[in-house]
Amino acid sequence: MENGGTARRTRVLLPSTRVGPLRAVLTRVGIAVLLLGAVVAAVYFDRDGYRDSTGGRLSFLDCFYYATVTASTTGYGDITPVTPGARLVNIVFITPVRVLFLIVLVGTTLEVLAERTRDDWRRNRWRSRVRDHIVVAGYGTKGRSAIRTLLNSGEPHTRIVVVDPDPRVVSEAAEAGFVGIVGDATRSSVLRRAEVERAREIVVAAPRDDTAVLITLTARQLNPRAGIQAAVREAENAPLLRQSGADRVITSSEAAGRLLGVSTSQPHVSEVIEDLLEHGRGLDLLERAVTRDEAGRSPRELAEPVLSVVRDGRPLAYDAPECATLRAGDRVIVARSAPHRPHGSPDDRVADESGDGFSVAADAQRRETAAADGDRED
Repeated sequence: MENGGTARRTRVLLPSTRVGPLRAVLTRVGIAVLLLGAVVAAVYFDRDGYRDSTGGRLSFLDCFYYATVTASTTGYGDITPVTPGARLVNIVFITPVRVLFLIVLVGTTLEVLAERTRDDWRRNRWRSRVRDHIVVAGYGTKGRSAIRTLLNSGEPHTRIVVVDPDPRVVSEAAEAGFVGIVGDATRSSVLRRAEVERAREIVVAAPRDDTAVLITLTARQLNPRAGIQAAVREAENAPLLRQSGADRVITSSEAAGRLLGVSTSQPHVSEVIEDLLEHGRGLDLLERAVTRDEAGRSPRELAEPVLSVVRDGRPLAYDAPECATLRAGDRVIVARSAPHRPHGSPDDRVADESGDGFSVAADAQRRETAAADGDRED
């Protein structure tokens, strides 16, 4: 079908067997030996059409010697075809075999040794080192936004793994600096390739709710300890995701609808909420531990506005009676003003220059949070 003067071509992908580099090289060596044997047989059966520089009759060893130096393009010239039949065989048979010999033995072997070995070595090295990473299932709008927020929060590129069934999308993720896995994340074999068993967090950003449920079930079965954050379009599917093992479920359609309602009645509140959703610019929400100096004080006495106090894993409002006094071990969610920078500014993504994958403001927040955690442990 043509649309706008362009035609879409259907791609037929035939199944192929993945072999190791050593086996691939040995296969090509075997093909080269067969080609060499064919040349030896052709010369031996017509050995009377060749002349040796010593004037003697060609033996089988001489035929093998001639085939070797001819196929390898060495050509010493001590054995030459003299009859028209022998010369014709050299033109129509031995010369094409010589070309095939070089292509099979030299060209493809070097490609196998250089490319496949390097890729296999890099994959094995990555699998042996990856720990406590984040697996993002789906590299669409939701997945990209989640990754952008993770980078601005201080997560490096090297700890984010993208899984998506579209090869083009995974190629884009690899170009952006992430490890990409092409495959259906609902299949356990695909998630195992992403080393989901050793992942710290799993982000489910599938385009369909039923796919999100299957991904969550599979991921929870493979890794019972990882935190799973999932997104759904319809609120009625949120309980299914929680029953499947998701720790937190975000309803994207209802969240967008609520934001539309707020923007209609209170447009400035909508702007603030949208600003809060974009981490690293304007106003940000930050969860951090209560420091030693802050313990025993009221949330209102802190330098930064406290919106919530997390106690025993349960978030409480800042004015709740039970959190009127902060305790050691509490965590607070505070509002903080981040530096305003235009998109794409040099300081916006340090990953472009240093490869660390986090912004300057987020790095400062991360260090302050780590310091507060250290105070609490002391």
